[in-house]
Amino acid sequence: MGFKCGIVGLPNVGKSTLFNALTQTAAAQAANYPFCTIEPNVGEVAVPDTRLAALATIAGSAEIIPTRLTFVDIAGLVRGASKGEGLGNQFLANIREVDAIAHVVRCFEDGEVTHVEGRIDPIADIETIETELMLADLESLEKRVSSLEKRVRGADKEAKEALELIERALFLLREGKPARLVPRKSEEEKAFRMLCLLTSKPVLYVCNVDESAADKGNAYSALVLQRALEEGAKAVVVSAKIESEIAVLPAEEQAEYLSAVGLTEPGLNRVIRAGYELLGLVTFFTAGPKETRAWTVTEGAKAPQAAGVIHTDFEKGFIRAETIAYDDYVALKGETGARDAGKLRLEGKEYVVADGDVLHFRFAN
Repeated sequence: MGFKCGIVGLPNVGKSTLFNALTQTAAAQAANYPFCTIEPNVGEVAVPDTRLAALATIAGSAEIIPTRLTFVDIAGLVRGASKGEGLGNQFLANIREVDAIAHVVRCFEDGEVTHVEGRIDPIADIETIETELMLADLESLEKRVSSLEKRVRGADKEAKEALELIERALFLLREGKPARLVPRKSEEEKAFRMLCLLTSKPVLYVCNVDESAADKGNAYSALVLQRALEEGAKAVVVSAKIESEIAVLPAEEQAEYLSAVGLTEPGLNRVIRAGYELLGLVTFFTAGPKETRAWTVTEGAKAPQAAGVIHTDFEKGFIRAETIAYDDYVALKGETGARDAGKLRLEGKEYVVADGDVLHFRFAN
């Protein structure tokens, strides 16, 4: 299990170029005009994790299978999208289906690449997108109030709880604040998610800079990073142009290219790490002669839930999880060494999976 991240932004900010680089495909047409992406393109990428190779070597695995991440390239939004301007309604519906938003922000100057609003101002661009999403959420919630009020008068407890959540969200939205800031208790989280609000999605700002600023960013990206810090979002700096050039190079040439432009890793790695942190995801592993494989669960997931990611039968019949921390597995050269050193633990149904756990599940058929 990975997560689905929707790439959004104004037209001509580098969304499709970044998507092509991230997925190493040419599925999304990158062109210098609005709405070149008519349907949302979906691409899957392997999540890079250096721990896989180390585990596979020790386990003598024939195959390495990383966990995967899904990106959805959603066409450029414009001012008025919440009222159907451009291709607004269709694209807003696409955003509802993703788990998080990667908001690509133009942080470069290039006279040959037009800006839909005729100026380079990343903060104004962010506010344009955020405003359209908030207006769409406002309209969506206001339409629900009347029917919920009728149900509340009929003593419908579930409707009362939903209405209270909606009123909290409406208050913030009318103040120009996104729904993700709505104060709520943990037991309200499921009901809140069911509201399907666009501005409830966690946001990762992707600052698309020119090649000369790929390593340290620039004045434009600094403004975005500060904004992200203030609102509790995440932000990374990448050069979509550099990423697109790296994507077509043979693996053995990528390191040399990265070094030449002052980078130690592709921007994809930074985007994925930021996305994982944003969504609270952790990776666990299974390792054996056949394969070493990475799996993803949400932070706080218990052992039976992790087993269920592999197969539903594993969760239903869960007995226990043989658990070795990654560092112990590597230091002690595998399962046998860890067992002999007392580092293999038997964990039950209440065990919370930690990032890097190497797990072997016992279950009843």
